[in-house]
Amino acid sequence: MLGAARALLMQSAHPLVAAATVQHSRYLDEPWRRLARTMSALYRVVFGSTAEADAARCAAREVHDRVTGELVERVGPFPAGTPYSAADPALLLWVHGTLVDTGIAVYERYVHPLEPEAKEEFYEQTKLVGRLFGLPGSVFPGAYCDFERYRVDLLAGDTLTVGRDARALAAAVLHPPVPLVLRPVLHPLRLATVELLPPELRQRYGIRWTAAQGALVAAGASSTRLLLPVLPASVRLLRRGQHDGIPLRLVHAFAR
Repeated sequence: MLGAARALLMQSAHPLVAAATVQHSRYLDEPWRRLARTMSALYRVVFGSTAEADAARCAAREVHDRVTGELVERVGPFPAGTPYSAADPALLLWVHGTLVDTGIAVYERYVHPLEPEAKEEFYEQTKLVGRLFGLPGSVFPGAYCDFERYRVDLLAGDTLTVGRDARALAAAVLHPPVPLVLRPVLHPLRLATVELLPPELRQRYGIRWTAAQGALVAAGASSTRLLLPVLPASVRLLRRGQHDGIPLRLVHAFAR
């Protein structure tokens, strides 16, 4: 949940993903409700029964089949009129890849560093999730090191270009319309999101980042790493049967 906004900003940096999101959802009006639906599908695939996973898969593919269109203006290397489809394996791979990369980034920042073997195992297990949501097995980079190369190459190139749609989505993610009582909670979450972003994307979004902000997030991450091991398992871990429980209620609280 801490990395969800980071993943959304990474996804939106791809002009075709950003256009699909803006043109085919009410994301700008209801960002947290869309997040709740996305998280619900992921939780059901990871933690639910086979029947729940199949239902989430069918629902996602049904939506993807309807999401097609074209860019209304040129963004980076993509001219106006470039077609997109949510079922495009290249776009699906990027969206999936942001979730894989974010999971590792958040865990290493707020829990503890992972050994290469653990990253490899996690990456291999996430391939099942990707396949359930429509990614052909042949599209995945082979090993985790290949996935890292894919991610680095995309960040270094001009495919990830922040255009008008991406900036509108970033505004909705970083400054959502939430009740006044929840606004103080958003500031540290916003800092955590921006700090976790790859520096290349932080720069392309035009987000200013200072050493003082970095020190504040680092202090919070250090405190979290010390606190987590002493918390009871009932607080630390999401168990089977809870995948539609506390996490989604928290998201829906923001959505009200």
